[in-house]
This record gives sequence, C-alpha cells and structure tokens, in this order.
Amino acid sequence: MQNWIFDFRSRSFVLLVILFLIILVLVYFEVTKRFDDSIILFVSENVGDPTLDIIMQIITESGDPFYMLGFGVIALIVKKTRRIGITLMILIVISTLLTGYIKCGVDRDRPDFDYEGVDFPVQISRDTFAMFCEGGFDASFPSGHAARSIIFGIVLAYALSERFPRWCYLLFAYPILVSISRIYVLQHFPMDVIGGTILGIMLTGVLAYRTKLEKFFDKSKT
Repeated sequence: MQNWIFDFRSRSFVLLVILFLIILVLVYFEVTKRFDDSIILFVSENVGDPTLDIIMQIITESGDPFYMLGFGVIALIVKKTRRIGITLMILIVISTLLTGYIKCGVDRDRPDFDYEGVDFPVQISRDTFAMFCEGGFDASFPSGHAARSIIFGIVLAYALSERFPRWCYLLFAYPILVSISRIYVLQHFPMDVIGGTILGIMLTGVLAYRTKLEKFFDKSKT
C-alpha cells in the first residue's frame, strides 16, 4: 500500500494528472460519446430487478458526502484514528468541491434516461457543490461519488495494511461497487466514474502524504 501515498512532485502524481487531463479532453470533445451512450442504453434497458435495484441504490447513497463526513467525524473523535479522520474529512470536502467546479467547466449533461427501477425512499443524490456556478448540478463529469469512494477505500485500506497486508485490498471492492451503482441508477456515464476515480487517487496520494498518514502505524503500535 505504500505506493498509494505519494508527493505531488512524484512520477505517480504527474502520470495521474496527465491521464486525467487526457480523459477530460476526450470527454469534452465527445470522443467517448458513442461508448458511453451504448453502455447507458444497455443499462437503462435492463434495470428493474427489485432486489438488485435496492442494493444498488443503497450502495450509491453510501457515497453521499454527508455520510462519509459522518464517518470522518467518528474517526476524528477516537484518538487512535484521529489522523485517519482528519485525512478523510479534508479529502471528502476537497474532492466534492473540486469535482463540482470541474463539472461546471466541462458541462457534460447527465444521461438522458429516466431511472425506472424500484422506488427508493431517499432521493438519489447528485452530489454537486459548486458556488457561483450555474448548471453544475446537472453536469456529469467527473463523478464525485466515484472520487469519494476511492478516497475512502485507499485511506482505510492503508490504515489496515500493516495488520492485514493481503486482505486490506478487499476494501477496493467498495469504490468499484459505488462506481457501478452510479451507472446503474443512470446518474453517470462510464467515463465519468473513471475520471472521478483517477481524481480521487490523485488527491488521496498527495494529501495522505501531506497529513503524514503513515504515522498512524507508529501510534497504533503504542
């Protein structure tokens, strides 16, 4: 897991920035439109299984920033996990705001399909927060849920990596499921969640390095 934490001057950060910018340009100029539309059309024609619908809606709502901030507050209260809480809360706020402003700049419409799955008691969130930017709420690229869920996965996997060096990677199933759920509930195109995931990895690596998350291991031994 050590390779997931890096400085902004590192090769990993530079490569992630380049990759994100390439995807952003491809999306902006609609190079990926046919691919995205074909996936969304397939999904829209195959939703409707009551059990799967509810599962996907629960998973997608777990990526809402307020739920994740609540987890960060709990981690912040507990002395042993305070560094994890600080890192998570800063990352969640930054990623939510940053994805919101990027959405405003790219201004890509969300999938134009009505979700016809089982009704969920809570309205499916769109998670866009960008002050002084009109129209961002209906913009699609990149996915804030995907960015936050990979942040959540990396930070917790890193925190557990010393005690569970192999099993900690199972936590990456969570961001994968969240990304799939965003496509399933027709809130995002595939390239949106890919872009959000790359952005989340990029932010996590740098901020976890800056907040010295690795010192969590030193405190956990005492």
